[in-house]
Amino acid sequence: MAVQGMGVSGVARGMRVPEAGGGRCRPGGARGARAGRRGPVGTGGGWRALAGAVLLAAVTAGCGIRTTSVPVDAGGAPSRVPCSLSEAAAGSRPPDGGTTARVYLVCASGLEAVDRTLPTGGSATGGAGAVAVAQALLEAMRERPSQSERQAGFTTYVEEPLTVSAGREGDPPGALRLSRQPEDLPPAALAQIVCTYAGTDATSVGGTVVLGGPGKYPVRRYVCNEGVKERPESAVPTHSP
Repeated sequence: MAVQGMGVSGVARGMRVPEAGGGRCRPGGARGARAGRRGPVGTGGGWRALAGAVLLAAVTAGCGIRTTSVPVDAGGAPSRVPCSLSEAAAGSRPPDGGTTARVYLVCASGLEAVDRTLPTGGSATGGAGAVAVAQALLEAMRERPSQSERQAGFTTYVEEPLTVSAGREGDPPGALRLSRQPEDLPPAALAQIVCTYAGTDATSVGGTVVLGGPGKYPVRRYVCNEGVKERPESAVPTHSP
C-alpha cells in the first residue's frame, strides 16, 4: 500500500535487504530508516516513519547468527593418569643396592604395585626375619613417591610412623602386630599394607595376612583380592584366624 509522498517502496529503496540464505547485514538499512525519519512532520511523515520502522525490524530480524550443523572440535577428552612408569624410572636403583620388593601404592582410586628396594638382608624369612621384612615394607610404603611416580599418578596413604612386631603368645603362626589397630588406619592405608604383605612370603600365611594391634584384641586374617585392589577405600575383608 502506497502512502503519501514517499511510499513504502521509496523507503525500501533506501535499504539493502540481506540475500536469501543469510548474508551479512548491510548498513543501507540504517540509512534507509534515517531517511524515513527525515520526512516532513505531519501525516505523511508519520506514515513514512512507521513504514521505515516496520521494514527496519524485518531486516534486523534476519541479522542474527545462524546455527550450523558442522561439529566444533573442542579437543579430546581429558586422559587418565597413566599409573605406569617408564622402564628407566622403574629400573632405577639406589646406589647401595638391596633387595627388590613389590609394594602397593594408590593410583587412580585403585592399588598398583611398584618396585621398592629394601635394605640388604630384608629377604630373610621366619621369626625375627619376618618382622624385619614387615618393618622394611612399612617404611617403603611410607616413602614419598618419586617425581616420576607422582607424575604417573601414584600416592600413598601410609603416612604416619608405624612399627610392627611378632605375634604374642596365643596368636596363630605368622601373625604380626602393628603399633595401631588395623581398623583404625585409613582404609586405603590398610589395603596397601595388606596387599603388600600378602605378596611377600615372609609376611603372608597361605596368601592371607594375619594382623593385629597393640591391645588385647585378637588378630584377624585379612585378604587381598581384586575388589580390594579396585576399591582400596572400602573395608578390607577379614576371616577368623
